[in-house]
Amino acid sequence: MSGKNLSTVSLFSGCGGLDLGFVREGFDIIWANELLKDACDTYELNIGKHIVHNDILEIDLDEIPKADLVIGGPPCQGFSGIGLRKPDDERSELVWNFFDVIDKVQPRIFVFENVIGLKSARLPLLAEDGTPLLDKNGKAKKSEKKVIDELIEKFEDLGYDNLEVLVLNAANYGVPQRRRRVFIIGNKLGITFGSPVETHSETGSATTQKWVSSFDAISDFGPPVDGAPDEGIAMYSKAPDCEYQKLMRDKETKVKHHTVPYVSPSEKKIIPYIKQGGNYMDVPDEEATKRILGFKESGGRTTTYGRLHPEKPTYTINTHFNRINIGQNIHYAEDRIITLREGLRFQSFPDSYEIMSSTKRNYYLQIGNAVPPLLAQAIARMIKSKID
Repeated sequence: MSGKNLSTVSLFSGCGGLDLGFVREGFDIIWANELLKDACDTYELNIGKHIVHNDILEIDLDEIPKADLVIGGPPCQGFSGIGLRKPDDERSELVWNFFDVIDKVQPRIFVFENVIGLKSARLPLLAEDGTPLLDKNGKAKKSEKKVIDELIEKFEDLGYDNLEVLVLNAANYGVPQRRRRVFIIGNKLGITFGSPVETHSETGSATTQKWVSSFDAISDFGPPVDGAPDEGIAMYSKAPDCEYQKLMRDKETKVKHHTVPYVSPSEKKIIPYIKQGGNYMDVPDEEATKRILGFKESGGRTTTYGRLHPEKPTYTINTHFNRINIGQNIHYAEDRIITLREGLRFQSFPDSYEIMSSTKRNYYLQIGNAVPPLLAQAIARMIKSKID
């Protein structure tokens, strides 16, 4: 068995970030599935026509081909109900469906990806009839058992005894973003994969490069253009002056999706007060909104109303990076929100990658939900090397 051309099935594929990393390492993705039509269009344009647009709950499992590897991660909202298999709880059913596909396809290896909160999430306490017990506020009471322990038990029930739980920071693999994710990797080959070899670290070392900074990530872009995300072509402002820019640009001479998101007049007044690497705390009280004053009083929320620091990676790119009040989305040197193309750069998508979308919202959903391709590629490279 060789890592080259390993047949792969992809679930919850999104716009293709996880898949792109595996394709780059020679894995053969023979079947993929995604519910969002715009994401399917993006995937088909950039990766291939093997993606099926349909609700995974409605797909006949017999339609999914046998494969050596299954990759993907169901939406995290469903983990609160992992202990239940209720036909009227679609979120919970998505999680169970992942197990159904693994059971049907019987891959030799699987890669299960999700948010860092999975590590600490706990299962609900259940009544005798199997329904969650609620507290006085109507929220489900939590048991002492963690969701991730339940997942591991389910995978073991399917015959995967070689299970590894990895917590990986995308910044340690050349992505200009401090994005931590959980990966569960299981196999029936008796292999211990371990973590991918880190290529970067915060300060750099004898064996690693320094984290890719926000400046290195996007400083070669020229001025953003006006118009809709799929309108207008922007030019680069200079030749690439670091390895990351060379990698992202490849042979591109111009870029799409480099358009300025809308910012309200009240938000435009706030942005100049926020320093590099700063947040809502930099806004003077006399200029602050009630929301910001409330944040100041309660504390926390490091990245709320955040501005990038040119010498550091950004924090997690989320599905609302067109807003200043959710995430570190203000340009480090210009008083504006980062563009879609800059968001793609922070996710490590190459400049040739185009996003197809019928709505403005779905551009940001696709990019923010994606697994950074460079992180995915590090995992794929590790799997291939151990198999070979």
